[in-house]
Amino acid sequence: MYAIHLLRAHGLMDLPNLYVWFIKWVGDGTGLPDTILHIHAGMIIFILARAVSARSLGSLFPISCVIAAELLNEIMDRLHYGSWRWPDTIGDVVNTLFWPVIICIAVRVRPLLERKRATVQQDLEVVSREVV
Repeated sequence: MYAIHLLRAHGLMDLPNLYVWFIKWVGDGTGLPDTILHIHAGMIIFILARAVSARSLGSLFPISCVIAAELLNEIMDRLHYGSWRWPDTIGDVVNTLFWPVIICIAVRVRPLLERKRATVQQDLEVVSREVV
Protein backbone atom coordinates (compact mmCIF):
# COMPACT_ATOMS: atom_id res chain seq x y z
CA MET A 1 0.00 0.00 0.00
CA TYR A 2 2.79 2.40 0.93
CA ALA A 3 4.62 1.62 -2.32
CA ILE A 4 1.52 2.54 -4.35
CA HIS A 5 1.21 5.78 -2.37
CA LEU A 6 4.86 6.61 -3.17
CA LEU A 7 4.35 5.85 -6.85
CA ARG A 8 1.27 8.09 -7.00
CA ALA A 9 3.04 10.87 -5.10
CA HIS A 10 5.82 10.92 -7.69
CA GLY A 11 3.47 10.61 -10.67
CA LEU A 12 4.74 7.16 -11.55
CA MET A 13 1.48 5.26 -11.81
CA ASP A 14 1.40 5.38 -15.58
CA LEU A 15 3.72 2.96 -17.35
CA PRO A 16 5.87 5.42 -19.36
CA ASN A 17 6.66 7.48 -16.25
CA LEU A 18 7.40 4.36 -14.23
CA TYR A 19 9.66 3.06 -16.99
CA VAL A 20 11.63 6.32 -17.30
CA TRP A 21 11.92 6.49 -13.50
CA PHE A 22 13.34 2.93 -13.46
CA ILE A 23 15.81 3.70 -16.26
CA LYS A 24 17.00 6.84 -14.45
CA TRP A 25 17.28 4.84 -11.22
CA VAL A 26 19.49 2.27 -12.98
CA GLY A 27 21.63 5.05 -14.48
CA ASP A 28 21.98 6.83 -11.14
CA GLY A 29 22.72 3.55 -9.37
CA THR A 30 25.46 2.49 -11.76
CA GLY A 31 26.88 5.93 -12.42
CA LEU A 32 27.26 4.99 -16.08
CA PRO A 33 26.26 7.34 -18.91
CA ASP A 34 23.22 6.53 -21.04
CA THR A 35 25.35 5.50 -24.03
CA ILE A 36 27.22 2.84 -22.05
CA LEU A 37 23.98 1.57 -20.53
CA HIS A 38 22.54 1.10 -24.03
CA ILE A 39 25.61 -0.86 -25.14
CA HIS A 40 25.40 -3.10 -22.06
CA ALA A 41 21.63 -3.55 -22.32
CA GLY A 42 21.88 -4.57 -25.97
CA MET A 43 24.53 -7.17 -25.20
CA ILE A 44 22.70 -8.50 -22.12
CA ILE A 45 19.46 -8.94 -24.07
CA PHE A 46 21.38 -10.54 -26.97
CA ILE A 47 23.13 -13.08 -24.74
CA LEU A 48 20.00 -13.81 -22.65
CA ALA A 49 17.92 -14.38 -25.79
CA ARG A 50 20.57 -16.80 -27.04
CA ALA A 51 20.73 -18.61 -23.69
CA VAL A 52 16.96 -18.90 -23.29
CA SER A 53 16.29 -19.96 -26.87
CA ALA A 54 19.43 -22.14 -27.26
CA ARG A 55 19.76 -20.71 -30.77
CA SER A 56 22.98 -19.53 -32.33
CA LEU A 57 24.04 -15.89 -31.98
CA GLY A 58 23.92 -15.92 -35.77
CA SER A 59 20.23 -16.80 -35.86
CA LEU A 60 17.72 -14.01 -36.19
CA PHE A 61 16.02 -14.69 -32.84
CA PRO A 62 18.58 -13.06 -30.49
CA ILE A 63 19.02 -9.98 -32.70
CA SER A 64 15.22 -9.71 -33.08
CA CYS A 65 14.89 -9.64 -29.29
CA VAL A 66 17.38 -6.77 -29.08
CA ILE A 67 15.54 -4.87 -31.82
CA ALA A 68 12.17 -5.43 -30.11
CA ALA A 69 13.52 -4.31 -26.72
CA GLU A 70 15.07 -1.16 -28.20
CA LEU A 71 11.86 -0.40 -30.08
CA LEU A 72 9.90 -0.73 -26.84
CA ASN A 73 12.43 1.50 -25.07
CA GLU A 74 12.08 4.23 -27.69
CA ILE A 75 8.28 3.99 -27.67
CA MET A 76 8.29 4.41 -23.89
CA ASP A 77 10.57 7.44 -24.23
CA ARG A 78 8.24 8.87 -26.87
CA LEU A 79 5.19 8.37 -24.67
CA HIS A 80 6.96 9.89 -21.66
CA TYR A 81 8.45 12.95 -23.37
CA GLY A 82 5.50 13.57 -25.71
CA SER A 83 7.56 13.70 -28.91
CA TRP A 84 10.41 11.98 -30.67
CA ARG A 85 13.82 13.29 -29.66
CA TRP A 86 15.61 12.22 -32.85
CA PRO A 87 19.24 12.82 -31.91
CA ASP A 88 18.73 10.86 -28.68
CA THR A 89 16.68 8.15 -30.40
CA ILE A 90 19.20 7.59 -33.19
CA GLY A 91 22.09 7.46 -30.71
CA ASP A 92 20.21 5.00 -28.50
CA VAL A 93 19.42 2.71 -31.44
CA VAL A 94 23.01 2.73 -32.73
CA ASN A 95 24.50 2.12 -29.28
CA THR A 96 22.07 -0.70 -28.48
CA LEU A 97 22.27 -2.53 -31.80
CA PHE A 98 25.88 -2.04 -32.92
CA TRP A 99 27.67 -4.96 -31.20
CA PRO A 100 24.80 -7.46 -31.39
CA VAL A 101 24.53 -6.80 -35.15
CA ILE A 102 28.31 -7.12 -35.63
CA ILE A 103 28.39 -10.39 -33.69
CA CYS A 104 25.35 -11.78 -35.53
CA ILE A 105 26.91 -10.98 -38.91
CA ALA A 106 30.28 -12.42 -37.88
CA VAL A 107 28.72 -15.68 -36.69
CA ARG A 108 26.67 -15.95 -39.88
CA VAL A 109 29.60 -15.18 -42.21
CA ARG A 110 32.25 -17.35 -40.54
CA PRO A 111 30.95 -20.70 -41.92
CA LEU A 112 30.92 -19.22 -45.43
CA LEU A 113 34.55 -18.12 -45.07
CA GLU A 114 35.56 -21.50 -43.66
CA ARG A 115 33.81 -23.29 -46.54
CA LYS A 116 35.59 -21.06 -49.03
CA ARG A 117 38.93 -21.66 -47.28
CA ALA A 118 38.33 -25.43 -47.40
CA THR A 119 37.55 -25.25 -51.12
CA VAL A 120 40.72 -23.27 -51.78
CA GLN A 121 42.71 -25.80 -49.73
CA GLN A 122 41.23 -28.69 -51.75
CA ASP A 123 42.04 -26.90 -55.01
CA LEU A 124 45.65 -26.39 -53.85
CA GLU A 125 45.95 -30.07 -52.97
CA VAL A 126 44.65 -31.10 -56.40
CA VAL A 127 47.07 -28.74 -58.14
CA SER A 128 50.02 -29.94 -56.04
CA ARG A 129 49.18 -33.59 -56.89
CA GLU A 130 49.03 -32.74 -60.59
CA VAL A 131 52.38 -31.01 -60.46
CA VAL A 132 54.09 -34.00 -58.84
